[in-house]
Amino acid sequence: MSSKTKIVVLHLKELIYTAIFAGLGVLLVILLCWMFAGKKSPEPVEETIYVPGVYTASFQMNDNSIGVEVIVDENHINNISFTNMEESVSVMYPLMEPALESIRQQIYEKQSLDDITYEANNQYTTEVLVMAIQDALDQAKVEK
Repeated sequence: MSSKTKIVVLHLKELIYTAIFAGLGVLLVILLCWMFAGKKSPEPVEETIYVPGVYTASFQMNDNSIGVEVIVDENHINNISFTNMEESVSVMYPLMEPALESIRQQIYEKQSLDDITYEANNQYTTEVLVMAIQDALDQAKVEK
């Protein structure tokens, strides 16, 4: 067997150019992977609906003024209650408290006054309370 020896001559200048172009190729591949990698979609930011605070509205029942207090933060209705309701009014209108409790639960769940349901015997009481709550929420809404 005869073996022929081959001599390879490498020029330092060619090695440097090859290393630089290989490095740039790797850098380009990394840059492309980083640019087109699956990006997380940003979480939707809730739009501010209300100015946080305590808002009141009142309505008349005969000669008595009854106040409804609504507490809101930026995006939620946190509490609804009566203010300055005298005991005589609660005796004269015994459906006021149960009607407000029913409305309150529905509003907490829906965070809206849309599609409020009520019993037939509480229809007018519920409508008056919903109008008062709506007045208070209108005061709380952010102007756009």
